Amino acid sequence: MEKTSLSATPRDIYGKKLAASRKSGQLPAVVYGQDKDNESIFLNAHDFSRIFAKASYNTIIDLKIGQDASSNILIHDVAHDPVTGDITHADLYRVNMSQAIRTAVPLHFTGDAPAVYQQEGTLVTNIEEVEVETLPAKLPANIEVDITGLDDFEKSIHIRDLSVPEGVTILDDPEELICKVEPPRSEEELEALNEEIVEEIPAEEGAEAPAEGEAPAKEEKSKE
Repeated sequence: MEKTSLSATPRDIYGKKLAASRKSGQLPAVVYGQDKDNESIFLNAHDFSRIFAKASYNTIIDLKIGQDASSNILIHDVAHDPVTGDITHADLYRVNMSQAIRTAVPLHFTGDAPAVYQQEGTLVTNIEEVEVETLPAKLPANIEVDITGLDDFEKSIHIRDLSVPEGVTILDDPEELICKVEPPRSEEELEALNEEIVEEIPAEEGAEAPAEGEAPAKEEKSKE
């Protein structure tokens, strides 16, 4: 399992005062878990964004705060600026490497489904991740889903079909559908779908349809 490192410094700035820190490239964060006191820290915003883009929520990170001994952590949550999309805060969870954890692991779809490129079907994915239980050292970055066996519209892939590393247990229902290929819609189905959409568009209340050959009345502009 890949492991990466991240450095931090203790933080004693909170609230509105953090705006200036963020502008200078510092990212406020909190470390918690394992029955220890929460620690408020600053991370390098650029370094954290780069690591998060690669590690996401399911990679063990070696975090060193100042001169203290390093800790194993998982990124638990991040907050984003609604306008810029920049990360504005991070929650980091301390991990005990000898205790099993439960977390979501993304699915990674590999290969090409013959029913898509040979029969013009559409690949439909029902889920994008599964919940697993494992020791932190065995936590996979993702679980592969090989779709090359989907060569007709009757076949599908379920959680029970996944291959996972030794020591990793998937907690979700084995019978849950992951993906399948649906056949292309017929012309009759497309026409029926278009008719349903037209019927669902409600007419404006009180509006009368213009007589044949008569142009719709123009709306009077507001004088405000």
